[in-house]
Amino acid sequence: MTAPRVRFAPSPTGSLHVGGARTALYNWLFARRHGGTFVLRIEDTDVERSRRELTDQILDAMTWLGLTWDEGPYFQSERSAIYLAAAGRLLAEGKAYRAFETAEELEAARKAGEAGGKVYRYSGAGRSLSREESDTRAAAGERFVLRLRMPDEPIVVQDAVQGRAEFLPEALDDFILVRSDGNPVYHFTVCVDDVEMGITHVIRGVDHLPNTPKHVALFRALGAEIPVFAHLGMILGPDGKKLSKRHGAAGAEEFRAAGFLPEALANFLALLGWSPGEDRERMSLEEMTALFSLERIGPSPSRFDHEKLTWLNGQLLQAVPPRRLLALLAPFGLPARDEGTLERAARLHLSRCRTLVEVSQSLRIYGDDPSEFEAAGLKKFGKPELMKSLRALASRLASVEPFAHAEMEEAARALATEAGVSLGALAQPARLALTGSLASPPLFEMIEVMGRETALRRMLAFADRIEGRTGAS
Repeated sequence: MTAPRVRFAPSPTGSLHVGGARTALYNWLFARRHGGTFVLRIEDTDVERSRRELTDQILDAMTWLGLTWDEGPYFQSERSAIYLAAAGRLLAEGKAYRAFETAEELEAARKAGEAGGKVYRYSGAGRSLSREESDTRAAAGERFVLRLRMPDEPIVVQDAVQGRAEFLPEALDDFILVRSDGNPVYHFTVCVDDVEMGITHVIRGVDHLPNTPKHVALFRALGAEIPVFAHLGMILGPDGKKLSKRHGAAGAEEFRAAGFLPEALANFLALLGWSPGEDRERMSLEEMTALFSLERIGPSPSRFDHEKLTWLNGQLLQAVPPRRLLALLAPFGLPARDEGTLERAARLHLSRCRTLVEVSQSLRIYGDDPSEFEAAGLKKFGKPELMKSLRALASRLASVEPFAHAEMEEAARALATEAGVSLGALAQPARLALTGSLASPPLFEMIEVMGRETALRRMLAFADRIEGRTGAS
């Protein structure tokens, strides 16, 4: 295979949806796998809906996912002269023609067809105009659209993913290339750009498959080689319906804000339709690149399983190096502790967390002393008669050397034996005093990270609170 040229062409009318992110990923993987070129094109010809901040958001999301581009971004809004020049060539060559029907005439024809139970198709009336009449009417200022002369024969698409698809001529009318206001339409700009940019493979969602016969006809009219088409199956929600906001987060930036790793989302998206074989579930971009092929993409829809993504994210979190982990956690908030303490604390809590948000929340206990305590914990362990044992534990921990979890646990067990109580009877009030909750990592490992001064202060302050205010809640 010669080095392919592929493109990702989002419209900046919304954020980078996970479907678009998967399309970008597959194009990127294909280009990298075969030493090709990944082109980024922004299809912003919809002036009313396109917004620059959404373009920036899409580019930021792609960068976050690691999908760097080789060329671009090209903006269609800056390429009007290229499209109009191509339109002029098609008109001069007789491959396109002017159609002068008014909007009212077209609407009347549409309604008449619907009344007769027929699917509306343009009549092709503009085809019969001579070039001289067409030029004369246009020169006189009469409004017109430019339409493509569609071939009167079936168009067959041999799709690399979906297989063979045949489109009959009676289902394909002469569609508009340039509107009466002089603006080119989406289908025309896409094909002109693909030709101009030398795109060899068009990898996109299956929702574009019905448009493909138009594109094939345009490529032929433009005298260009038809690229290889690969239409990806849809991504569905758990209920089998098209993935949307009602299923939860649907944009890449939403997953980023929810504390997901870029490598987790990319890994998960890659497996929505593509199989690397050997039931592999965890892969880096480099590993995916080495294995990727269009032949291993299935044509069927895939279901987006948020729970599986969350599980995968939790698994990959465990392997994040400490320094990078702190950098990733910074946007979600970190307590004012030294870097070494935070790294040790994060490692202690990682096994209980599945997202960066959860890790960040778990580290709050290393910041300010707790001012609130869970009601169930206070009811069971916030009793004055338990405070003597809590103070005794604090006293033992004050003299433990070295201040390490194994030595602390040994001292606590000895105290429990002396007092004739279970270790839990000592540990749970201490856990509540330190964190405000009964849920935490292993107690003595947490105390080791938290530090002697902080741990003792919190335990004694809690005992003071309970003994001084028996009705505290």
